[in-house]
Amino acid sequence: MARILVVAGTASGVGKTTITLGLLEAFRRRGLVVQAFKVGPDFIDPGFHELVSGRPSYSLDGWMCGRDHVRATVARHAADVDLVLVEGVMGCFDGADPTSDDGSTAQVAKWLHAPVVLVIDASAQARSSAAVVRGFESFDPDLGVAAIIANRLGGEAHARLIREAMRGSCRAELVGGIPRDPALELPERHLGLVTAIEGVLTGERRERLATTIERSVDLDRLLAIASPLPSGGVAAPIEGALRAREIHARALAENVGVVKALADRAGAGTPIYAECGGLMYLAAGLEDADGMLHSMVGVLPAAVSMRSPRLTLGYSEVRFVADTPLGAAGTTARGHEFHCSTLGEVSPQVKRAYRVRGRGRDEHAEGFLIGRTLLSYVHLHFGSNPALAVNFVAACAAASERTC
Repeated sequence: MARILVVAGTASGVGKTTITLGLLEAFRRRGLVVQAFKVGPDFIDPGFHELVSGRPSYSLDGWMCGRDHVRATVARHAADVDLVLVEGVMGCFDGADPTSDDGSTAQVAKWLHAPVVLVIDASAQARSSAAVVRGFESFDPDLGVAAIIANRLGGEAHARLIREAMRGSCRAELVGGIPRDPALELPERHLGLVTAIEGVLTGERRERLATTIERSVDLDRLLAIASPLPSGGVAAPIEGALRAREIHARALAENVGVVKALADRAGAGTPIYAECGGLMYLAAGLEDADGMLHSMVGVLPAAVSMRSPRLTLGYSEVRFVADTPLGAAGTTARGHEFHCSTLGEVSPQVKRAYRVRGRGRDEHAEGFLIGRTLLSYVHLHFGSNPALAVNFVAACAAASERTC
Protein backbone atom coordinates (compact mmCIF):
# COMPACT_ATOMS: atom_id res chain seq x y z
CA MET A 1 0.00 0.00 0.00
CA ALA A 2 1.28 3.46 -0.89
CA ARG A 3 2.14 5.92 1.84
CA ILE A 4 1.61 9.67 1.61
CA LEU A 5 3.23 12.93 2.73
CA VAL A 6 2.27 16.53 2.02
CA VAL A 7 5.13 19.04 1.71
CA ALA A 8 3.74 22.41 2.82
CA GLY A 9 5.34 25.78 3.45
CA THR A 10 4.86 28.64 5.85
CA ALA A 11 4.73 30.96 2.82
CA SER A 12 5.60 31.15 -0.85
CA GLY A 13 9.30 31.18 -1.56
CA VAL A 14 10.46 29.07 1.40
CA GLY A 15 11.78 26.30 -0.86
CA LYS A 16 8.89 23.82 -1.17
CA THR A 17 9.58 23.01 -4.79
CA THR A 18 13.33 22.65 -4.36
CA ILE A 19 12.89 20.35 -1.36
CA THR A 20 10.12 18.35 -3.04
CA LEU A 21 12.34 17.76 -6.07
CA GLY A 22 15.23 16.74 -3.82
CA LEU A 23 13.00 14.29 -1.97
CA LEU A 24 11.69 12.84 -5.24
CA GLU A 25 15.22 12.24 -6.48
CA ALA A 26 16.49 10.89 -3.14
CA PHE A 27 13.62 8.41 -2.80
CA ARG A 28 13.97 7.43 -6.46
CA ARG A 29 17.63 6.59 -5.77
CA ARG A 30 16.42 4.22 -3.08
CA GLY A 31 14.41 2.35 -5.67
CA LEU A 32 11.02 3.68 -4.58
CA VAL A 33 8.32 4.50 -7.11
CA VAL A 34 7.06 7.95 -6.14
CA GLN A 35 3.96 9.71 -7.47
CA ALA A 36 3.97 13.50 -7.19
CA PHE A 37 1.00 15.85 -7.04
CA LYS A 38 0.70 19.63 -6.75
CA VAL A 39 -1.97 21.52 -4.81
CA GLY A 40 -3.64 24.33 -6.72
CA PRO A 41 -3.86 25.39 -10.36
CA ASP A 42 -0.15 25.07 -11.09
CA PHE A 43 1.18 23.82 -14.42
CA ILE A 44 4.89 24.64 -13.87
CA ASP A 45 5.88 22.62 -10.80
CA PRO A 46 4.30 19.39 -12.11
CA GLY A 47 6.64 19.57 -15.09
CA PHE A 48 9.63 19.49 -12.74
CA HIS A 49 8.05 16.65 -10.77
CA GLU A 50 7.69 14.58 -13.93
CA LEU A 51 11.25 15.30 -15.01
CA VAL A 52 12.59 13.88 -11.74
CA SER A 53 10.13 11.07 -11.01
CA GLY A 54 9.58 9.89 -14.57
CA ARG A 55 5.82 9.95 -13.96
CA PRO A 56 3.28 12.65 -14.87
CA SER A 57 2.37 14.85 -11.90
CA TYR A 58 -1.21 16.01 -11.37
CA SER A 59 -2.87 19.07 -9.83
CA LEU A 60 -5.18 18.73 -6.83
CA ASP A 61 -7.45 21.75 -6.52
CA GLY A 62 -10.02 21.64 -3.76
CA TRP A 63 -11.77 24.85 -4.70
CA MET A 64 -12.24 24.07 -8.37
CA CYS A 65 -12.87 20.33 -8.17
CA GLY A 66 -13.98 19.36 -4.67
CA ARG A 67 -13.11 16.56 -2.25
CA ASP A 68 -14.32 13.56 -4.26
CA HIS A 69 -12.39 14.58 -7.37
CA VAL A 70 -9.19 15.19 -5.38
CA ARG A 71 -9.37 11.84 -3.62
CA ALA A 72 -10.27 9.97 -6.81
CA THR A 73 -7.37 11.57 -8.67
CA VAL A 74 -4.90 10.45 -6.02
CA ALA A 75 -6.34 6.95 -5.87
CA ARG A 76 -6.24 6.55 -9.64
CA HIS A 77 -2.60 7.55 -10.04
CA ALA A 78 -1.18 6.05 -6.83
CA ALA A 79 -2.35 2.47 -7.26
CA ASP A 80 1.07 1.15 -8.30
CA VAL A 81 3.48 3.32 -6.27
CA ASP A 82 5.35 3.14 -2.98
CA LEU A 83 5.06 6.77 -1.92
CA VAL A 84 2.89 9.78 -2.75
CA LEU A 85 4.43 13.25 -2.36
CA VAL A 86 2.03 16.18 -2.56
CA GLU A 87 3.64 19.60 -2.93
CA GLY A 88 1.57 22.38 -1.42
CA VAL A 89 0.77 25.83 -2.75
CA MET A 90 1.80 29.18 -1.20
CA GLY A 91 1.53 29.05 2.59
CA CYS A 92 -0.15 26.00 4.08
CA PHE A 93 -3.43 27.80 4.88
CA ASP A 94 -3.54 30.09 1.84
CA GLY A 95 -6.32 29.41 -0.65
CA ALA A 96 -9.43 30.90 -2.18
CA ASP A 97 -10.91 32.32 1.02
CA PRO A 98 -9.11 34.15 3.86
CA THR A 99 -11.70 32.89 6.35
CA SER A 100 -11.57 29.17 5.51
CA ASP A 101 -9.17 26.53 4.20
CA ASP A 102 -11.01 26.28 0.87
CA GLY A 103 -8.49 25.71 -1.92
CA SER A 104 -5.53 25.41 0.45
CA THR A 105 -2.84 22.83 1.09
CA ALA A 106 -4.33 22.26 4.54
CA GLN A 107 -7.68 21.33 3.00
CA VAL A 108 -6.14 18.73 0.68
CA ALA A 109 -3.96 17.28 3.45
CA LYS A 110 -7.00 16.78 5.68
CA TRP A 111 -9.04 15.23 2.87
CA LEU A 112 -6.22 12.72 2.27
CA HIS A 113 -5.50 12.16 5.99
CA ALA A 114 -1.89 12.96 5.14
CA PRO A 115 0.82 14.07 7.59
CA VAL A 116 2.30 17.45 6.74
CA VAL A 117 6.01 18.15 6.38
CA LEU A 118 6.27 21.89 7.02
CA VAL A 119 9.11 23.76 5.29
CA ILE A 120 10.31 26.95 6.98
CA ASP A 121 12.83 29.52 5.80
CA ALA A 122 15.11 29.68 8.84
CA SER A 123 17.68 31.99 7.26
CA ALA A 124 17.03 34.96 9.54
CA GLN A 125 15.74 33.40 12.75
CA ALA A 126 16.54 31.01 15.56
CA ARG A 127 14.09 30.56 18.46
CA SER A 128 11.44 32.46 16.53
CA SER A 129 11.25 29.49 14.17
CA ALA A 130 9.73 27.47 17.01
CA ALA A 131 7.06 30.13 17.46
CA VAL A 132 6.23 29.95 13.78
CA VAL A 133 5.87 26.17 13.92
CA ARG A 134 3.76 26.34 17.09
CA GLY A 135 1.47 28.78 15.32
CA PHE A 136 0.95 26.40 12.40
CA GLU A 137 0.40 23.47 14.76
CA SER A 138 -2.26 25.28 16.79
CA PHE A 139 -3.99 27.25 14.03
CA ASP A 140 -5.91 24.16 12.90
CA PRO A 141 -5.76 21.25 15.36
CA ASP A 142 -7.27 18.94 12.71
CA LEU A 143 -4.20 19.36 10.51
CA GLY A 144 -1.41 16.88 11.21
CA VAL A 145 1.81 18.90 11.13
CA ALA A 146 4.16 15.99 11.78
CA ALA A 147 7.61 17.04 10.60
CA ILE A 148 9.67 20.16 9.98
CA ILE A 149 12.41 20.84 7.46
CA ALA A 150 14.36 24.03 8.16
CA ASN A 151 15.69 25.52 4.93
CA ARG A 152 18.57 27.92 4.24
CA LEU A 153 20.53 27.31 7.43
CA GLY A 154 23.74 29.26 7.97
CA GLY A 155 25.73 26.31 9.30
CA GLU A 156 25.85 23.67 12.02
CA ALA A 157 25.69 26.23 14.83
CA HIS A 158 22.53 27.70 13.32
CA ALA A 159 21.07 24.22 12.90
CA ARG A 160 21.75 23.46 16.56
CA LEU A 161 19.91 26.62 17.67
CA ILE A 162 16.87 25.69 15.58
CA ARG A 163 16.93 22.11 16.86
CA GLU A 164 17.12 23.15 20.52
CA ALA A 165 14.41 25.78 20.10
CA MET A 166 11.96 23.29 18.61
CA ARG A 167 12.75 20.35 20.87
CA GLY A 168 10.89 21.70 23.87
CA SER A 169 8.31 23.83 22.11
CA CYS A 170 6.90 21.92 19.12
CA ARG A 171 5.04 18.65 18.70
CA ALA A 172 6.36 18.16 15.17
CA GLU A 173 9.80 16.64 14.68
CA LEU A 174 12.64 18.52 13.05
CA VAL A 175 13.67 15.91 10.49
CA GLY A 176 16.10 18.00 8.50
CA GLY A 177 18.02 21.21 8.04
CA ILE A 178 19.10 22.29 4.56
CA PRO A 179 22.19 24.52 4.34
CA ARG A 180 21.93 27.77 2.42
CA ASP A 181 23.14 27.08 -1.12
CA PRO A 182 22.19 29.42 -4.01
CA ALA A 183 23.17 26.67 -6.47
CA LEU A 184 20.15 24.66 -5.30
CA GLU A 185 17.62 27.40 -6.02
CA LEU A 186 15.62 27.24 -9.25
CA PRO A 187 15.53 30.47 -11.29
CA GLU A 188 12.31 32.46 -11.38
CA ARG A 189 10.47 34.73 -13.80
CA HIS A 190 7.43 36.96 -13.49
CA LEU A 191 4.97 34.03 -13.38
CA GLY A 192 7.09 32.07 -10.90
CA LEU A 193 9.64 29.42 -11.79
CA VAL A 194 10.90 28.92 -15.31
CA THR A 195 9.54 25.73 -16.85
CA ALA A 196 11.12 22.29 -16.85
CA ILE A 197 11.31 22.28 -20.64
CA GLU A 198 13.84 25.13 -20.48
CA GLY A 199 16.49 22.82 -19.08
CA VAL A 200 17.26 24.56 -15.78
CA LEU A 201 16.97 21.34 -13.78
CA THR A 202 20.19 19.86 -15.09
CA GLY A 203 21.53 16.46 -14.12
CA GLU A 204 24.18 18.23 -12.06
CA ARG A 205 21.58 20.24 -10.15
CA ARG A 206 19.47 17.13 -9.54
CA GLU A 207 22.53 15.31 -8.24
CA ARG A 208 23.39 18.18 -5.92
CA LEU A 209 19.80 18.42 -4.68
CA ALA A 210 19.50 14.72 -3.91
CA THR A 211 22.91 14.54 -2.25
CA THR A 212 22.06 17.54 -0.05
CA ILE A 213 18.73 16.00 0.93
CA GLU A 214 20.35 12.64 1.73
CA ARG A 215 22.91 14.33 3.97
CA SER A 216 20.54 16.79 5.63
CA VAL A 217 17.16 15.05 5.99
CA ASP A 218 16.30 11.86 7.89
CA LEU A 219 14.63 10.02 5.02
CA ASP A 220 13.97 6.90 7.09
CA ARG A 221 12.10 8.98 9.63
CA LEU A 222 10.05 10.65 6.89
CA LEU A 223 9.03 7.26 5.53
CA ALA A 224 8.02 6.18 9.03
CA ILE A 225 5.93 9.35 9.43
CA ALA A 226 4.19 8.90 6.07
CA SER A 227 0.70 7.49 6.52
CA PRO A 228 -0.93 4.71 4.48
CA LEU A 229 -3.07 6.12 1.71
CA PRO A 230 -6.76 5.51 2.47
CA SER A 231 -8.62 3.12 0.23
CA GLY A 232 -10.24 5.03 -2.60
CA GLY A 233 -7.77 7.86 -2.13
CA VAL A 234 -9.07 9.36 -0.18
CA ALA A 235 -9.70 18.37 -28.19
CA ALA A 236 -6.47 20.23 -27.35
CA PRO A 237 -6.54 23.67 -25.70
CA ILE A 238 -4.00 26.10 -27.15
CA GLU A 239 -2.41 26.70 -23.78
CA GLY A 240 1.19 25.71 -24.43
CA ALA A 241 1.76 29.08 -26.06
CA LEU A 242 1.90 30.50 -22.53
CA ARG A 243 5.42 29.17 -22.15
CA ALA A 244 6.50 30.80 -25.36
CA ARG A 245 4.46 33.96 -25.62
CA GLU A 246 6.78 36.90 -24.95
CA ILE A 247 9.99 34.87 -24.95
CA HIS A 248 9.55 33.45 -28.47
CA ALA A 249 7.08 35.97 -29.90
CA ARG A 250 9.18 36.58 -33.00
CA ALA A 251 9.47 32.86 -33.77
CA LEU A 252 5.72 32.42 -33.33
CA ALA A 253 5.05 35.31 -35.70
CA GLU A 254 7.46 33.96 -38.31
CA ASN A 255 5.92 30.48 -38.29
CA VAL A 256 3.54 31.58 -41.02
CA GLY A 257 2.42 28.05 -41.85
CA VAL A 258 0.91 27.49 -38.41
CA VAL A 259 -0.44 31.05 -38.27
CA LYS A 260 -2.26 30.61 -41.58
CA ALA A 261 -3.53 27.13 -40.69
CA LEU A 262 -5.04 28.35 -37.43
CA ALA A 263 -6.58 31.39 -39.08
CA ASP A 264 -8.07 29.19 -41.80
CA ARG A 265 -9.43 26.71 -39.26
CA ALA A 266 -11.03 29.47 -37.23
CA GLY A 267 -12.54 31.00 -40.36
CA ALA A 268 -13.95 27.64 -41.41
CA GLY A 269 -15.78 27.20 -38.10
CA THR A 270 -13.57 24.53 -36.54
CA PRO A 271 -14.13 24.53 -32.75
CA ILE A 272 -11.08 26.10 -31.08
CA TYR A 273 -10.59 26.74 -27.38
CA ALA A 274 -7.76 29.20 -26.64
CA GLU A 275 -7.09 30.10 -23.02
CA CYS A 276 -4.52 32.56 -21.65
CA GLY A 277 -1.41 31.96 -23.79
CA GLY A 278 -3.70 30.67 -26.51
CA LEU A 279 -5.69 33.91 -26.42
CA MET A 280 -2.43 35.84 -26.77
CA TYR A 281 -1.39 33.76 -29.77
CA LEU A 282 -4.75 34.13 -31.51
CA ALA A 283 -4.85 37.89 -30.92
CA ALA A 284 -3.98 40.39 -33.65
CA GLY A 285 -0.57 41.13 -32.22
CA LEU A 286 1.73 40.74 -29.22
CA GLU A 287 3.84 43.63 -27.90
CA ASP A 288 6.89 42.24 -26.11
CA ALA A 289 8.70 43.68 -23.10
CA ASP A 290 10.88 45.83 -25.39
CA GLY A 291 7.88 47.42 -27.07
CA MET A 292 8.20 45.49 -30.33
CA LEU A 293 4.87 44.43 -31.84
CA HIS A 294 4.71 40.96 -33.41
CA SER A 295 1.83 39.90 -35.64
CA MET A 296 -0.08 36.90 -34.33
CA VAL A 297 -2.92 34.81 -35.80
CA GLY A 298 -5.46 37.63 -35.81
CA VAL A 299 -8.65 35.83 -34.82
CA LEU A 300 -9.25 38.23 -31.92
CA PRO A 301 -9.21 41.83 -33.22
CA ALA A 302 -7.10 43.28 -30.40
CA ALA A 303 -3.44 43.30 -29.38
CA VAL A 304 -1.87 41.99 -26.18
CA SER A 305 0.97 43.81 -24.43
CA MET A 306 3.76 42.60 -22.14
CA ARG A 307 5.45 46.01 -22.04
CA SER A 308 4.18 46.98 -18.59
CA PRO A 309 3.49 43.62 -16.94
CA ARG A 310 0.78 43.61 -14.30
CA LEU A 311 0.04 40.37 -12.50
CA THR A 312 -3.54 39.12 -12.53
CA LEU A 313 -3.87 36.17 -10.20
CA GLY A 314 -6.83 34.47 -8.57
CA TYR A 315 -9.71 32.02 -8.75
CA SER A 316 -12.69 32.70 -10.99
CA GLU A 317 -16.27 31.48 -11.18
CA VAL A 318 -17.59 31.43 -14.73
CA ARG A 319 -21.17 31.44 -16.00
CA PHE A 320 -21.70 30.97 -19.73
CA VAL A 321 -24.08 33.49 -21.31
CA ALA A 322 -23.73 32.20 -24.87
CA ASP A 323 -23.60 28.82 -26.57
CA THR A 324 -19.97 27.77 -27.06
CA PRO A 325 -18.03 24.62 -28.05
CA LEU A 326 -17.51 23.96 -24.32
CA GLY A 327 -21.11 24.33 -23.26
CA ALA A 328 -24.39 26.10 -23.76
CA ALA A 329 -25.55 29.28 -22.10
CA GLY A 330 -26.18 28.58 -18.42
CA THR A 331 -23.16 26.28 -18.06
CA THR A 332 -21.05 27.01 -14.97
CA ALA A 333 -17.43 26.17 -14.18
CA ARG A 334 -14.52 27.20 -12.01
CA GLY A 335 -11.03 28.22 -12.99
CA HIS A 336 -8.23 30.65 -12.29
CA GLU A 337 -6.37 33.53 -13.93
CA PHE A 338 -2.59 33.81 -13.89
CA HIS A 339 -1.08 36.26 -16.36
CA CYS A 340 0.97 39.44 -16.65
CA SER A 341 -0.16 40.56 -20.08
CA THR A 342 -2.75 43.23 -20.82
CA LEU A 343 -5.38 42.85 -23.52
CA GLY A 344 -6.18 45.96 -25.53
CA GLU A 345 -9.71 47.18 -26.07
CA VAL A 346 -11.93 44.61 -27.74
CA SER A 347 -14.79 45.91 -29.86
CA PRO A 348 -18.23 45.55 -28.28
CA GLN A 349 -19.22 43.87 -31.54
CA VAL A 350 -17.27 40.80 -30.40
CA LYS A 351 -19.60 38.51 -28.46
CA ARG A 352 -18.79 37.91 -24.77
CA ALA A 353 -19.49 34.32 -23.76
CA TYR A 354 -18.81 34.52 -20.01
CA ARG A 355 -19.77 36.38 -16.91
CA VAL A 356 -16.79 36.03 -14.58
CA ARG A 357 -16.67 36.63 -10.85
CA GLY A 358 -13.43 36.65 -8.87
CA ARG A 359 -12.50 37.56 -5.31
CA GLY A 360 -12.09 41.30 -4.96
CA ARG A 361 -13.41 41.97 -8.45
CA ASP A 362 -16.88 42.82 -9.69
CA GLU A 363 -18.60 40.41 -12.04
CA HIS A 364 -17.54 41.25 -15.58
CA ALA A 365 -17.91 40.09 -19.16
CA GLU A 366 -15.12 37.90 -20.54
CA GLY A 367 -14.67 34.93 -22.87
CA PHE A 368 -14.64 36.14 -26.48
CA LEU A 369 -16.65 34.08 -28.96
CA ILE A 370 -15.77 34.54 -32.62
CA GLY A 371 -17.49 31.97 -34.79
CA ARG A 372 -16.65 28.68 -33.08
CA THR A 373 -13.47 30.00 -31.45
CA LEU A 374 -13.63 30.67 -27.71
CA LEU A 375 -10.83 32.80 -26.24
CA SER A 376 -10.36 33.61 -22.56
CA TYR A 377 -7.78 34.46 -19.93
CA VAL A 378 -9.50 32.07 -17.50
CA HIS A 379 -7.92 28.63 -17.14
CA LEU A 380 -11.03 26.49 -16.73
CA HIS A 381 -10.58 23.30 -14.73
CA PHE A 382 -12.55 20.59 -16.49
CA GLY A 383 -12.73 18.73 -13.19
CA SER A 384 -15.10 21.45 -11.95
CA ASN A 385 -17.52 20.49 -14.72
CA PRO A 386 -16.52 17.36 -16.71
CA ALA A 387 -19.23 18.09 -19.27
CA LEU A 388 -16.95 20.80 -20.70
CA ALA A 389 -14.61 18.17 -22.15
CA VAL A 390 -17.50 16.02 -23.38
CA ASN A 391 -19.09 19.02 -25.09
CA PHE A 392 -15.86 20.08 -26.76
CA VAL A 393 -15.15 16.60 -28.14
CA ALA A 394 -18.74 16.41 -29.42
CA ALA A 395 -18.37 19.81 -31.10
CA CYS A 396 -15.15 18.69 -32.78
CA ALA A 397 -16.73 15.43 -33.93
CA ALA A 398 -19.70 17.27 -35.40
CA ALA A 399 -17.41 19.67 -37.24
CA SER A 400 -15.37 16.76 -38.59
CA GLU A 401 -18.50 15.07 -39.95
CA ARG A 402 -19.51 18.26 -41.75
CA THR A 403 -16.17 18.42 -43.55
CA CYS A 404 -16.15 14.75 -44.62
